[in-house]
Amino acid sequence: MTCKLAWPLLIVKDNYSYEETFMQRRHWIVRAALSGVTLAAFGMSGGALAQTKEIRIAHIYSKTGPLEAYGKQTQTGLMMGLDYATGGTMSVAGKKIVVIEKDDQGKPDLGKSLLAAAYSDDKVDLAVGPTASPVALAMLPVAEEYKKILLVEPAVADSITGDRWNKYIFRTGRNSSQDAIANAVALDKDGVSIVTMAQDSAFGKDGVKAFREALKKAKLVHEEYLPPATTDFTAGGQRMIDKLKGLPGRKVIFIIWAGGNPFKIADMDLKRHGIEIATGGNILPAMTAYKQFPGMEGAAYYYFGIPKNPVNEALVARHYKEFKTPPDFFTAGGFSAAMAIVTALNKTNGDTGTNTLIKTMEGMSFDTPKGKMTFRKEDHQAMQSMYHFRIKVDPAFTWGVPELVREIKAEEMAVPIRNTR
Repeated sequence: MTCKLAWPLLIVKDNYSYEETFMQRRHWIVRAALSGVTLAAFGMSGGALAQTKEIRIAHIYSKTGPLEAYGKQTQTGLMMGLDYATGGTMSVAGKKIVVIEKDDQGKPDLGKSLLAAAYSDDKVDLAVGPTASPVALAMLPVAEEYKKILLVEPAVADSITGDRWNKYIFRTGRNSSQDAIANAVALDKDGVSIVTMAQDSAFGKDGVKAFREALKKAKLVHEEYLPPATTDFTAGGQRMIDKLKGLPGRKVIFIIWAGGNPFKIADMDLKRHGIEIATGGNILPAMTAYKQFPGMEGAAYYYFGIPKNPVNEALVARHYKEFKTPPDFFTAGGFSAAMAIVTALNKTNGDTGTNTLIKTMEGMSFDTPKGKMTFRKEDHQAMQSMYHFRIKVDPAFTWGVPELVREIKAEEMAVPIRNTR
């Protein structure tokens, strides 16, 4: 079932406010800087603002920067999810939802200051984001300082709900351990030698650490870390080849990468040495490179054609209707975050008190495009299914199609609890 907005949703973006009819994407920009928006741009006094009974949500994400594509998908999914979860009313318990967007540009210091401003100046009830793990790590102490919830989506580093966690942090996005354990299902077999290639970042290092711990049968023979902005993979590729060539059995380079095109290493004629490439799921544009590797196996967080449930059907139908394309990896993540928020607010009857929300969300289950997720009480990480896939080349799609081998259910994955607080 597809629900349309019954009326325009009020959004504040960066330093301007405007109304946006969600399905139409028509913007009426009000010429007022946010300093002037304080109350005047809304045409109301402080007392009137309190009486509007708003639920104010900040979405801090990479609207620009290296992970811009990821951030924009998350924003689309969040808005679609809020509309769907509220039945098109964009309100909960009579309170209108107001979303304030802020662009962290993928910069940790900027993300940190934007979150502080959202809590202190914009008086948001909770925040969602960010896109990049380094930005998320910078933002965690801010949530603790202001005693407000930060719902992390889609930053993936284990440390976010691990040793850097605090009780105000929840995450709907998958973490590095969930990625790693699911991918180990596809690769962890006797006689397999693996080299990892990852970005030299919190995302890459946490991902490799979790993958290493998840392996029980295969042998990890080398870890290659490269700068996140790497475009020439020749030197790193040669090091990996040297570690694998001549080894008996199956030889695999497992790639953990965000953005860019790490599959350029395939240009080094890996087949000559009997070396395969494996990786997890990704956004559809990145998966065009997967067509080079029919039969490649891995595990995905989401692919629109895999989950079979009413929420995913609604997301896919709505996205096709508006954009003429299927929803992508991070669109589903934003949608899941929205479903979690509205589920919690419905349970509290619109009460946005932080302690009330924490008590409500701990152990809470909620529907998503991936099926049911549950916030684990110990670290607030969403337990969720992952999908073991095998790449198929289909002329109807510009990307390599991940065909489902099997759903790896949440209860099958012994995801470590890594927080120490």
